Amino acid sequence: MSLNYSQLRECVVVPALSQLGLYSEAAEQLVIGTIAQESNGTYIKQIGAGPALGLIQMEPLTHKDLWLNFINYKPCFRDALLQMTSDSVDVNYDQHGWPDHQALVWNLRYAFAMCRMHYYRKPEALPKANDIKALAQYWKIHYNTVKGAGTTAEFLHNFPYDMYGLNRGDYL
Repeated sequence: MSLNYSQLRECVVVPALSQLGLYSEAAEQLVIGTIAQESNGTYIKQIGAGPALGLIQMEPLTHKDLWLNFINYKPCFRDALLQMTSDSVDVNYDQHGWPDHQALVWNLRYAFAMCRMHYYRKPEALPKANDIKALAQYWKIHYNTVKGAGTTAEFLHNFPYDMYGLNRGDYL
C-alpha cells in the first residue's frame, strides 16, 4: 500500500514548496521522485536498523545539520518552515535550534519542505523538469550519496511517470 501520488502532489508537495518560495516543476518532480525511491510512499521509518525518518527517509543528523548550518541563517526559510510545525516542535527548536526530528514522520508538509531544503542547499542547479534520468543522477549524488545503497536505476524504476504524462519506456 502506498499513498496516492497525485493527491500527495496536489495537497502537500506543491503547497509546501510554494510556501518556501521554491516551487518549480523540476523541484516537484525531484521531491516526488525522492519519496517514490526512498520509501515507495509507504514507509515512515527506515527498514532495518537505520535512523532515516519519514517518507523522505531523512536522517536526524542531516535534519539537524540543515538547521544548524543553513536554515537558521536564512530567515525567510526558517520562518516558513517553523510556520509548518506545531508547538511541540517549536519547543524543541527554541531549546536546541532545530525542530523535533519526529516531525519528519508525522508532518508531511514539513518533511517535503525539508527534502526541498536539502536539495536547495546544494550549489548545483536542479536538472530540467521531465529529465528524469538527470533527476535520478541528482538524487543519487546529493541525497543518497555514493555511500548510499540506492541506485539511479531504482529511482528510474520507482518514479511515477504516469502522473506527469511521461512514457516510462523512454527512461528505462
